[in-house]
Amino acid sequence: MEAQMQTSPGTWLRAIAYTGALTLLLSVPSSLAQPPASDEAAQQAFNNSCRTCHSVKEGDNRLGPNLNKIVGRKAGALPDYNYSPSMKDAGFVWDQDKLTRFMVKPDEVVSGNRMQPYGGVSAEEAAKVVAYLQAAGGQ
Repeated sequence: MEAQMQTSPGTWLRAIAYTGALTLLLSVPSSLAQPPASDEAAQQAFNNSCRTCHSVKEGDNRLGPNLNKIVGRKAGALPDYNYSPSMKDAGFVWDQDKLTRFMVKPDEVVSGNRMQPYGGVSAEEAAKVVAYLQAAGGQ
């Protein structure tokens, strides 16, 4: 005598939903599926690329302006820092995308900036720095 399996409609729906979610997850490109940078990796990226000239502490301007609450700040707008004329006249507000692009190729975003000899970092490193800036009060 064969046993018949009795399954409820809910069991089938859960199985279909699980299969669909698994298929979607497996179809995401690996570059998008990577976890965000760890806090330690993000701070290390900032330290390696920015800390010599910048701080995240409000009012702590160094060779470069402090980056406290940089996301949402108008470029060249800190009252107590002597920006280049091109940065003062940039006419935009820093957001994640603009910061990332600036860190990768600063001269393409603000030609005539004073960040020489800084030549830029990879997009991956820039994304880590932006994550650090936001976590450290840079938003």
